Amino acid sequence: MLKLGVIGTGWITKQFVAAARATNAFELTAVYSRHEESAQSFINQTAPATAYTKMDDFLGSDVDVVYIASPNSLHASQALAALDANKHVIVEKPLVATAMEFEKLDEALHKKTSLYLFEAARHVYEHNFQVVNDFTHRQQIDGATLTYMKYSSKYDAFLAGKLPNVFNPEFAGGALMDLGIYLVYDAVAWFGVPDNAVYLPHFLKSGVDGDGVARLDYGDFSVTLITGKTTNSSLPSEIYSGRQTLTMDNAAELVTIKLDDQVLSTEKLANPMEAEAAYFAKAITGQDRNAFDKAWQLAKEVHQVMSILRTSANLDF
Repeated sequence: MLKLGVIGTGWITKQFVAAARATNAFELTAVYSRHEESAQSFINQTAPATAYTKMDDFLGSDVDVVYIASPNSLHASQALAALDANKHVIVEKPLVATAMEFEKLDEALHKKTSLYLFEAARHVYEHNFQVVNDFTHRQQIDGATLTYMKYSSKYDAFLAGKLPNVFNPEFAGGALMDLGIYLVYDAVAWFGVPDNAVYLPHFLKSGVDGDGVARLDYGDFSVTLITGKTTNSSLPSEIYSGRQTLTMDNAAELVTIKLDDQVLSTEKLANPMEAEAAYFAKAITGQDRNAFDKAWQLAKEVHQVMSILRTSANLDF
């Protein structure tokens, strides 16, 4: 049983802890928060564990794996600290805010060859993601349009004059970092690293992108990514192959997948994070270097493209 420590006490951490416990491979033992009350409230709602308000004490505990779901700008530094404390690490997407941060993590992993670091891009580990992956790797691809737009639960507060972390450039917020990264994972996994990429965002007054459109050029075809946090979209995602069109409800949830009129998708797990939790646990407990290398190489390519997109749009964090 892997002893799990978590940084962050929001809803997404609760969902991951539930998923991790459902695999029967993790046991929650430590919760870090700057506020004792938040940590204790989280423990009361999830599972017995020790609350910590000092990072050194938390990392000095006997946890095997640290899950990080703090504001985006803190992910890399906290992951480095966890690796330095000889812990395996799972970081909620986005893993990093800059290309330099990724390089530092890569360097740290080369020094800590027994440790694994995973980016929690949950949909990549689901069966329906593989259904699409199988299609794109055996069919001629003539283009794609991938969409993921959701009205943020924090947007009303932003409109009221507040500055939630997800809309704050100091915390590397915005649509591309929060939702667009799902689409970049899709594109890189399904089609490879593009020859060129450009992102055209709509900036909010805080300086982050509220929504945007990216174009990825693959030479013989192109892929359009549509993302946003200020509106809801019911547009399907599509992949084109000659006369055939593969459609998805959207390219991040992947609930329904059809090839023309044929349904290819299978029923999803009740907790969408359970598949990734199972993958991470199996890789760590089995010391499966190939499983880690596969996930890390994909993350490396994704963040290469993310860096190009941010640079093209002058999105600096």
